[in-house]
Amino acid sequence: MKINLGKFFLYLFIIFNIQLIASEYKWSASINKKSAFINEPIYLKYICEFNDSGSLYTIDFNPIGKFEKYNILVLKEDEKIINNKRINTYEYIAYVKEKGKVDFDFDVVMKKTTQDSIVELTGGMDNDMEMEQFFNTYLKQKLLSVNIQESKSSLLGDFNIKIKKDKLIKKAFSPFHLEIKINGSGNFQDIKDIKFDINNVKVFSQKPTQELSLTKQGYTGTWSQKFAFVADKDFSIEEFKIEYMNPEDALKKNLIIKKIDVKVTKAYEKENLLDKEEEIFEFSYDYLYLILSFISGFILAKIKFKKEKTIDNDSILFKEKLNNVKSLDELLIILVLQDCIKYDKIIKEIENKQITSLAQAKKSIFSS
Repeated sequence: MKINLGKFFLYLFIIFNIQLIASEYKWSASINKKSAFINEPIYLKYICEFNDSGSLYTIDFNPIGKFEKYNILVLKEDEKIINNKRINTYEYIAYVKEKGKVDFDFDVVMKKTTQDSIVELTGGMDNDMEMEQFFNTYLKQKLLSVNIQESKSSLLGDFNIKIKKDKLIKKAFSPFHLEIKINGSGNFQDIKDIKFDINNVKVFSQKPTQELSLTKQGYTGTWSQKFAFVADKDFSIEEFKIEYMNPEDALKKNLIIKKIDVKVTKAYEKENLLDKEEEIFEFSYDYLYLILSFISGFILAKIKFKKEKTIDNDSILFKEKLNNVKSLDELLIILVLQDCIKYDKIIKEIENKQITSLAQAKKSIFSS
């Protein structure tokens, strides 16, 4: 077989000189803490700086995930060209699960293609022989270490609490609304649902909601939970504490919900009812006198007087509550308190979202 020496030496030239025309790069890594507590956010930063545009390189670096000793979350991954030089930046947040020394020892693969270099050297000759090649370089990132200490509380961060409460005087069976908001930065995911148990008070609560963003300090934002308390007598929500530790000073602290006293009045007074008792039949005694003057007694005896209508106050109160209800949640409370057995079917249909509007629910109630 005849060997084309020109092509052979050309390929040797390409292989031995590929490093000369390829991009060079430099990795660096940093950690923001030498010591931290369990569940305290740790900021990791990795930078790859190229000597040129780095167009021949693809970086394979992905340390994100849940591991035995720690969890890694991505904060930011970025690529920029500054002064015709490529810079890749990788920022992560680590949460360590156990005490002791922890090493962040990650691998990275630098993948390089030679196709552009070959075309550049050959000037486009022999295009029918595509010689795209890939070279993978396996590297160890700089070892980053941190000493982890046991924390005094499972909840770590810098928090403050705000309480939004309803009027402290409520009518019987009218819900007293309460919202608890925790703001700040820390491991919000470890805040447990708040539960209240008060004698003779029906407590309704929503699942907590979180509006969070990940920062260098960990999660920052708001955690909140809403409640409704229903009773027919005065009641108190006792003082409640949520324990946490601020890693800045390593002191154990408390978020405090102070005692709340709620006064409950009668639902409706008789004089405030919309439908007052009425006289159904009014009889004029002057007219009676005329009748007696002109009509004989046996005719008078046949006159039938209508009895006054008896009003069911419980029914009126119930209808009044239905007319004033503004949401399906409030309606659910009223039905449970009014007669959970009688309205069991409607209650289940609301809970299962078979009934989705107030109009539909009221129609079912009035037809039951």
